[in-house]
Amino acid sequence: MPSIAVKLYSVFFKFLLKHRLQNRIQNHVDESTNPYGVTTRPEESVSAANPSFTDGIATKDIHIDPTATALSIRIFLPESSLSPPEQPEPKSKPRSSQRDDRRNSYPYIGAPTNDPRRCSFEGLNFRSDSNVYQGYSPSPQKGRRLPIILQFHGGGWVSGSNESVANDVFCRRIAKLCDVIVVAVGYRLAPENKYPAAFEDGLKVLHWLAKQANLAECSKSMGSGALGVGAEFTKAQVQRHILDAFGASMVEPWLAAHGDPSRLLKLMLILQLVDKSLISRSLSNLIALSGRCVLLGVSCGANIADYVARKAVEAGRLLDPVKVVAQVLMYPFFIGSVPTRSEINLANSYFYDKAMCLLAWKLFLPEEEFSLDHPAANPLIPHRTPPLKLMPPTLTVVAELDWMRDRAIAYSETLRKVNVDAPVLEYKDAVHEFATLDMLLNTPQAQACAEDITIWIKKYISLRGHEFSY
Repeated sequence: MPSIAVKLYSVFFKFLLKHRLQNRIQNHVDESTNPYGVTTRPEESVSAANPSFTDGIATKDIHIDPTATALSIRIFLPESSLSPPEQPEPKSKPRSSQRDDRRNSYPYIGAPTNDPRRCSFEGLNFRSDSNVYQGYSPSPQKGRRLPIILQFHGGGWVSGSNESVANDVFCRRIAKLCDVIVVAVGYRLAPENKYPAAFEDGLKVLHWLAKQANLAECSKSMGSGALGVGAEFTKAQVQRHILDAFGASMVEPWLAAHGDPSRLLKLMLILQLVDKSLISRSLSNLIALSGRCVLLGVSCGANIADYVARKAVEAGRLLDPVKVVAQVLMYPFFIGSVPTRSEINLANSYFYDKAMCLLAWKLFLPEEEFSLDHPAANPLIPHRTPPLKLMPPTLTVVAELDWMRDRAIAYSETLRKVNVDAPVLEYKDAVHEFATLDMLLNTPQAQACAEDITIWIKKYISLRGHEFSY
């Protein structure tokens, strides 16, 4: 059972959340008066972005569509991305040492400040006292390319933020453990923006990532061939050629330098030089490695992740070179008109009980569309598209004391029936958001959950293919 401190905090949390939900229901908000929306609440404790590496992670905030909506993202870039591409280690060096270096993102003590890895492409050291830009700016053709995890925070549709203190800590943990770039989505909240605003925001960010991948390829092509053989543009010259309507560079430098969606193009060029009989045997594996993007949703963010995965399947090659290779649903916010056993026995569970979640759904769904079997709420309704057999591998994390657990498990079982890799991780005596709630982030159970997720994700993002098993 949860500790006394967790039980007391749950009582306080539920009282405060219920009060806020009822106030928002009473204070009717006309969505048409604020289409721009909000992505964080004034009462939310937020963590400021820091583009210099702190605790092994640099962060940056970007507004995807500043003229139309409040949609934003926060990029979490691990310092391990600054290392040169992995090279074969000398035989005298133990393998365990290699793995420790790769997983440890803390800087070495006494590292020289003039290390070229820690300087921008213009020679400006991001740790210097310059009054221009002290954040990290990547050097061209240096560093590693990492997979991307697209993360959607929780909060019951009406609260939470991609820049909250709790979400910042969680995303840093995932970025370090998985050795990936985490892109946390700040979608628009209800009731200012009801369904399908949050879902559309999630899909828009995935399309933005695909656009960034293609723009990065354009930059490389211009840099390598536009001035003739043996000549190259500087990075600043290249980026000046790809501008938006306001004259600002459209290429996001961190993702262009360290995201990996261009890998398929390089591998296909290599394949052209080898026996054509290898292509048919290797193509499927190479496609899985290109543009490796994993979706990770927390609570109601898991509903968004599942929607984005479905739309990615429907889009097919329209998202090339980005490919959703897997998704992680952490205690998804599923519900339905026919109650499951856990929805009956655990209706008054810790933190998010069923009554409060019903209020959240009323604030999120338009009044004329409200139904517990709405496609956004119930993944098990018939005739959903695309066919479940086309869904990506799906890891589901559930808590023993969460009233929403049974429906999440049932969804996972349905995926397995059509041969989708869909394991379930259930944590004993755990509550909803046990691995992401501010009070519980530093518990052994929360840390173990992040490590378990890492082991499974690496099956689908590791370049070595079967280095990790589950």
